[in-house]
Amino acid sequence: MTPLAAPYQGGRRLALLSALSGGAGLVVLALGGLAFDGRRALYAYLVAFTYWLGIAVGALILLSAFHASNARWPVVLRRFVEHVPAVIPLFVVLFLPILFGRHELFPWTLPESLEGELRHLVEHKRPYLNLPFFVVRAAFYFASWVGVAELLRRWSLRQDASGGITLTRWQRRLGAGSLPLLALTLSFAAFDWIMSVDPRFYSTIFGVYWFSGSFLATFAVVIIAAALTQKDPTQFGSQMSAEHFHSLGKFLLAFTAFWAYIAFSQLLLIWIANVPEEVPWLALRIQGGWLYVGLFLVVFQFLVPFFLLLSRDLKRNPRTLAWVSGWVLLAHFVDMYWLVMPHLDRAGPRPSLFDLAAFVGVGGVTVAFALLRMRGWAAVPVKDPYLPESLRYLPP
Repeated sequence: MTPLAAPYQGGRRLALLSALSGGAGLVVLALGGLAFDGRRALYAYLVAFTYWLGIAVGALILLSAFHASNARWPVVLRRFVEHVPAVIPLFVVLFLPILFGRHELFPWTLPESLEGELRHLVEHKRPYLNLPFFVVRAAFYFASWVGVAELLRRWSLRQDASGGITLTRWQRRLGAGSLPLLALTLSFAAFDWIMSVDPRFYSTIFGVYWFSGSFLATFAVVIIAAALTQKDPTQFGSQMSAEHFHSLGKFLLAFTAFWAYIAFSQLLLIWIANVPEEVPWLALRIQGGWLYVGLFLVVFQFLVPFFLLLSRDLKRNPRTLAWVSGWVLLAHFVDMYWLVMPHLDRAGPRPSLFDLAAFVGVGGVTVAFALLRMRGWAAVPVKDPYLPESLRYLPP
């Protein structure tokens, strides 16, 4: 049995450290919220929740896109991509603090506390913005994501034993058929969990904005994982060539530009339309201290990685590409912070220990859960009929 075909038994120490740090972060966040500022803690938690969940769902969309496009070059890294959305069941539990803290996060849950035009607007949106429907939609989102992720992963794992082309066909069909469902559920989740923090605001492109940043971060996670496992013969990174990293780097470049395009499109549409319900959302983010956060995103989530990734040599160097990917992940967190936090601190960013505790808490338990789901399975789909072609990958 080759090292790649052997069940993965590593990661125990990292999983333990991740679980302990994640648990400590969540405890600090909960105790700090109870003792000092519960609303501030919940906002920090919402940022972390949407950040990590966005990456998991982004990986699921990437996996479905690989299958839908009949792509063969990413087969060697596909098993890792299958394990990332395998953490989504954990987020069903992690969603409970958002549900229980809804009155602090979403003004529409307490319409009687609102006044004037805002109350009238919330009442007008009552058929959609009501708690029972909110919970039903969340249940549908999670059921859709978990269902697709588990089927694709189980069929792939079953193929490790049975081989053949039949399970590949099943994955291709589900991957292609699930893409519209995944796109719609992600968009509506963005409306429900991020956009409705300000019940006045609406933007049909908002879901695409969350997707673009999360999808970009997903490629960054895959690149970092591949670079870190290059020297481990039992892991997928050891089988990836410079051509694989080059292709991943090109995707990172492409979706850096795509994120910027969507961000600019949303800004331009709000600016041109000048609709009273939309303008305050944008005005809040281009005034005071939040303006500098927006400029940070323009420079460091778009311009800097874009020009760095134009380099062919950089994209073919796993180490430098991983460093750029790490920066992309940091900038994406700032982006999520910029989407949520202005509704709490209108004057500008006010970093807090809550932010770090939430990021480490949600991220720690997510990484630990992912590592646990990886254990016991081969690092690559060893009997996928297209694996040899993927290992010999040379782009045209």
